[in-house]
Amino acid sequence: MPARVSKSQTDFARKLRRNMTIAEEILWRSLRRSGLDGLKFRRQVPIGRYVVDFLCVEHRLIVELDGPPHDKDEQRLHDAARDEWLRAQGYRMLRFQNDLVIGGGNIPLDRIREAIRTGARQTEAPSSDPASRGHLLPQAGEGRNSDL
Repeated sequence: MPARVSKSQTDFARKLRRNMTIAEEILWRSLRRSGLDGLKFRRQVPIGRYVVDFLCVEHRLIVELDGPPHDKDEQRLHDAARDEWLRAQGYRMLRFQNDLVIGGGNIPLDRIREAIRTGARQTEAPSSDPASRGHLLPQAGEGRNSDL
């Protein structure tokens, strides 16, 4: 039986949707409206007591973006426990550093595609060719300078 989601978790998820990081905005532009190979993703989704960055419900794949706060030991322990709980619920996890999403070309999209295709938890980076479909780099004038 899936864990119940509290009203406070739903409210927190709504707040996160309104205040996305630059990396989340960049990835969301490629995932929204089934923009990645027709796959439907949702953003800032409450699952139990947690809120995940992106979720493909059909494939039970969670995509998490990690910035500098995730480098702290306390946060790493929290993330590990959180990932373990989510895996126990039947979800698969992909984690990307914000820097990879911001400047890594298609690497995150290629890894998501590969994870969906193979059902794998971890994948190696295929092409990062900016000319290929679904490129993540922001276009001139996009994004918020305060997040850089």
